[in-house]
Amino acid sequence: MIESEKVIEKKLVAEVKELGGWCIKILSTLISGLPDRLILLPGGRIYFVELKSSGKKATPIQAYVHNKIRALGFTVLVIDTKEKVNNFINSL
Repeated sequence: MIESEKVIEKKLVAEVKELGGWCIKILSTLISGLPDRLILLPGGRIYFVELKSSGKKATPIQAYVHNKIRALGFTVLVIDTKEKVNNFINSL
């Protein structure tokens, strides 16, 4: 079953909110390839999340930007299923 990016994103936002966090949509017209969401969690934890429809992968420019963010020490995840949302939340 293919899950749309919108459905996956909605689940992520709800789960982060339940943890007392903030799931901010990143809207940038100046830098291509930024992840879709910035997640801020209690305790100063920060994550970047790229959301995709089931089976889709990050584009080359997205992968490049994700690697630049990772090189700064931040976590960048690409999530393409509700199960991966659950795995992320359970890992916290």
